[in-house]
Amino acid sequence: MRYDYLIVGGGMVADNAARGIREKDSSGSIGILSADTDDPYTRPALSKKLWTDKDFGRDQVPLNTVADTGAEIHKSTRAAAVDRESRSVTTESGDTYGYGTLLFATGASPVQLELAPSPRVIYFRTYADYRALRELSKTASHIAVVGGGYIGTEIASGLSLNGVKVTLVTSDDVLGGHMFPEVLAASFDEGFTEHGVTVRRSVKVESGAEASARVQLQLDDGSSVEADGVVFGLGVRPNVELAEAAGLEVDNGIIVDEYLRTGDPHVYAAGDVANYPDAILGRRRIEHVDNANEMGKAVGRLMAGGTDPYTYTPYFYSDVYDDGYQAVGTVSTSLKTVEDWKTKPKEGVVYYVDDDGVVNGVLMWNVWEGLDEAKQLIADGAKPPSGN
Repeated sequence: MRYDYLIVGGGMVADNAARGIREKDSSGSIGILSADTDDPYTRPALSKKLWTDKDFGRDQVPLNTVADTGAEIHKSTRAAAVDRESRSVTTESGDTYGYGTLLFATGASPVQLELAPSPRVIYFRTYADYRALRELSKTASHIAVVGGGYIGTEIASGLSLNGVKVTLVTSDDVLGGHMFPEVLAASFDEGFTEHGVTVRRSVKVESGAEASARVQLQLDDGSSVEADGVVFGLGVRPNVELAEAAGLEVDNGIIVDEYLRTGDPHVYAAGDVANYPDAILGRRRIEHVDNANEMGKAVGRLMAGGTDPYTYTPYFYSDVYDDGYQAVGTVSTSLKTVEDWKTKPKEGVVYYVDDDGVVNGVLMWNVWEGLDEAKQLIADGAKPPSGN
């Protein structure tokens, strides 16, 4: 079988790429090879709305890719090799698919420990992982969550709001301390405690074992945590193996140019797996949904003959309990911070600046305006607005 456009990966980038293709080409054949068991779906809901919004049902999770674009999706199908000379992809089951243009939308995989995944050990990433955790939460009285980043904090808050006792394990001295300035991190941390979450700070999981319907985690301070189940949110690694084996340039992702092309003019990459030259932030790889949406649409248009380079700079966001934030650029306390609070620490803006005082990142805490202005500050190499 041959497709005009073949996409390896079945996530939000694949859905958006199919839509981008259709903006330029109404009839070209689109094939999607997806290792997932589900059609493309909205990933943010898995750790956000499905836990916190009673009006958001599972029927709102699918993206309706097939109905909207006519793409053919081959689920539970893992690509094994790409032959760029013959322009074909072979799957693990031995099927071969030809292509006119190929898109790597292979995303990223969760970092795992030696503790094997099971119904009680979940490395959270997919819709199937959400369903497994939802089932576990029906019977488990205590679930451990490992990781103090986006996924870990969102899952811990979601579980606690659904009546589950939660222990959250983080390597931060104060939860969120790797991203947020001191007063904000303290408030963020306190929010979890107020909701009954036990926060284990300044520790990492060294090993784990599952026995007698329980999971025991050994921490690096010599202590342990025992629970009915554990969810890991330890970050992800880009799935570059297929592209690397095909001879494409790889360095923390698949290297692409401003047109999202690899070194092969017939092969593109987008989303979590793409290392691209951001017009404002410089070359980088971004794992957030705004990037999946915008880059996915852009790469689809480019695959179908579009000529506009990808110049959009994505933002990221998170919602935990009653707080939410959006941010752009580098948001890390490895940089200096300049804070501008309306009501400290509940509403305001934090600027992350380098040694010269130039803005590298902007965090808007419970502030939902000013994103374009924040991007412009970074683009201009400016300092925080006067008065900060």
